[in-house]
Amino acid sequence: MVQKALYWNSVKNKAVQCQLCPRFCIIKQNETGNCKVRENVNGTLYSLVYGKACSSYIDPIEKKPLYHFLPSSNAYSISTAGCNLHCKHCQNWTISQASPENVSSLDLSPKTVVENALSGNCKSIAYTYTEPTVFYEYVLDTAKIAKKKGIKNVIVSNGFINKKPLIELCKYIDAANIDLKSISEKFYVDICEARLQPVLETLKILKEKKVWLEIANLIIPTLNDKESDIKKLIAWIKNNLGVDTPLHFSAFYPTYKLLHISPTKPEVLIKARKLALKAGLNFVYTGNILDNEGSTTFCPSCRKPIIMRKGFYVIENKLNKGKCPHCNEKIPGVWK
Repeated sequence: MVQKALYWNSVKNKAVQCQLCPRFCIIKQNETGNCKVRENVNGTLYSLVYGKACSSYIDPIEKKPLYHFLPSSNAYSISTAGCNLHCKHCQNWTISQASPENVSSLDLSPKTVVENALSGNCKSIAYTYTEPTVFYEYVLDTAKIAKKKGIKNVIVSNGFINKKPLIELCKYIDAANIDLKSISEKFYVDICEARLQPVLETLKILKEKKVWLEIANLIIPTLNDKESDIKKLIAWIKNNLGVDTPLHFSAFYPTYKLLHISPTKPEVLIKARKLALKAGLNFVYTGNILDNEGSTTFCPSCRKPIIMRKGFYVIENKLNKGKCPHCNEKIPGVWK
């Protein structure tokens, strides 16, 4: 189903300018924007992926990763083709970098997505795998229905979205995991064909609008693994988002256009985690490696383990009404 897009303006000669993300694409008639999923048809911008889910799975919420949001619950996860970034290390590049006509998809209306989430006993719907910004209208309409049905909404995003559409989305989104790929502008330009500053602005807006926020940082050897850059990223999070914002350092494995780069060594992630804890962040995790300590939530007050995980699954949760059972410290998160 083709849906008229939101956030665009008419310009001369029936061209349009998309206002959804910081690219501000000027799109001529019968052409699409950078993301390949928003087309100008006779001077009107349309979404080509509305209701066209190319992926639909039930995932543990821990897979997003979200560690402080409804632990042990399932998230009904959907995506469409397309992305507004072009990361050389994208693990889902076969769908994120493809045009909609080249990707198999299911017709799943927003109402059907919510029905599927309910029948699958999912407490949330996650808009994930590719980039929810480019299927914005689909996300928004689905999230509105889900909210009325008592289902929470989660975005797993690169954060490359403009302020106005983001603020509108924040009315319906309960949690976000934002991929802060690096604190380096050069990395964003060279590796993602994007810019850093809009992502930092997104993070601050989500925090301001009280959307539960967690951050993922994939550490790629030789590209964003300098200790000075990691310390700078940690300091930015601490100073702008606060010490209670969970940070996930994840291991890179060779993929897409970075097949020549070696996987991240576990000790690099473990060291990054220690640096973040030393700097004062309270909840720092490691991902894509086996690390019991790095997958455990510790009380920031008494330092005792509260939630223990193995892979994407919780093996023990000692939380007592959102508090540490040992010292009664309130643990930030969305627990019910």
